[in-house]
Amino acid sequence: MKKEDNLEDLFKTLQNDFDVETPNTHHEDRFLAKLKNQHTEVKPVKKTYPFLKPLLAVAATIVLLITLTFTFQKQDQDHSDLASVSPEMAKTQSFFTATIAQELKQLKKENAPEVQPLIQDALKQLNVLEANYKTLKLDLTKSGNDKRVIYAMISNFQNRIEILESVMETIDHVKQLKNIPNENQTAI
Repeated sequence: MKKEDNLEDLFKTLQNDFDVETPNTHHEDRFLAKLKNQHTEVKPVKKTYPFLKPLLAVAATIVLLITLTFTFQKQDQDHSDLASVSPEMAKTQSFFTATIAQELKQLKKENAPEVQPLIQDALKQLNVLEANYKTLKLDLTKSGNDKRVIYAMISNFQNRIEILESVMETIDHVKQLKNIPNENQTAI
């Protein structure tokens, strides 16, 4: 409330100081005529520096090369995995990747409604393990191919395969139970 009172007091004190008069007739026309009569154009002074253009080209080239160098180094670091350690590890990674892909293909063929919760849970566990593997890839880069990280990566692959095999066994078991007729039923 105090601010409102201050504003009202301010307007009351400045009430007679406001310019509320209207300009004379044709004021705008006279103003525009004066503007037209002024034919002075301001031309900017052009300073030329002949040596600046080649320097800018060289600087741009250097910046581009540095950017490309860091970009390719970062991409190389992002791709450190078992295959980058040794040829034997590349074969190991290839084997695990192929096995996991084959198991996933079999898992996705299953479409019975009673096994869908099992499949969804397995896929969630695989996503967690995949995220862990990405972290391990970063750790491998940082550690300089530490054997503990390599073993953890191999263990990660093995865990994924074990999950897929376990789910497939459970699905087969569920199918067998579904196909066994209820022994307590009597034939009519």
